[in-house]
Amino acid sequence: MEISRSYRTYMRLEKHLAKNTIESYMRDLAQFAHFILRMYDVPPKKVETEMIRNYLKRLYDLGREKSSQARALSGIKSFFNYLILNDVIEASPAELIEAPKASRPLPDTLTIDEIDRLIGSIDASTTKGLRDRAILEVLYSCGLRVSELCELRIGDLFFGEGYIRVTGKGDKQRLVPISAMARERIQLYLDERRSRYRDEILFLNNRGERLTRVMIFTIIKQAAQRASIDKKISPHTFRHSFATHLLQGGASIRQVQELLGHENIITTEIYTHLNTDHLRETLQEHLSLE
Repeated sequence: MEISRSYRTYMRLEKHLAKNTIESYMRDLAQFAHFILRMYDVPPKKVETEMIRNYLKRLYDLGREKSSQARALSGIKSFFNYLILNDVIEASPAELIEAPKASRPLPDTLTIDEIDRLIGSIDASTTKGLRDRAILEVLYSCGLRVSELCELRIGDLFFGEGYIRVTGKGDKQRLVPISAMARERIQLYLDERRSRYRDEILFLNNRGERLTRVMIFTIIKQAAQRASIDKKISPHTFRHSFATHLLQGGASIRQVQELLGHENIITTEIYTHLNTDHLRETLQEHLSLE
């Protein structure tokens, strides 16, 4: 329990992980610890590779998805790496264990026409309508995660330079170009909003409070219904569409990786189905340089 508490503090203060991510890691770690204590009754420094393999086999027997098994292994590896950093163990028993390969579905994308229909379906005669139009425009033209959009501040807008500052996972910041249309829609919303609220957070609800992920989902769902678009659309659909259209327009996979804020270029590789020959050659070229 003492190691568990110090590990939680490490993830929060040193790794700067989000609260939900930390809780997910701790739940997985608690389940792993329960298995190890029940089956082997050994402390963390006595855990062996075969014990971890048996735990993963147990997850498989319970019908856990491959993605869930992979997440559990990722948490286990992170925990033992933490023990190495603190000189509790010399080598990780999880180091050579490979995660099960999970098949990843191709991301849904929207066409330019569908995006225009979604935004055009919103009534721009109200402050809420101006806000919602700006939200969809920023989600698409900047490729933001929904969490990044909700945390966007007025001080992050550098319209003169044509950029916005985005705070992504692990509090890492990046500069993302913002289109003239997005700047215009944000400005229209701000001009209307300033008479009511002066909060630093950019997008606020009717009570002057920051928006939640659920609120963004609702805005998109209602817009899709009005625009008669039957695709399953989420905030991430705009991010996928942003990356897809950039690659189709000739951007390199490295450029898209930086704009999306992906830590690893492999994460960006999911988009290479769009133009197999050109994009996979580009990916291999970048990987050979790393």
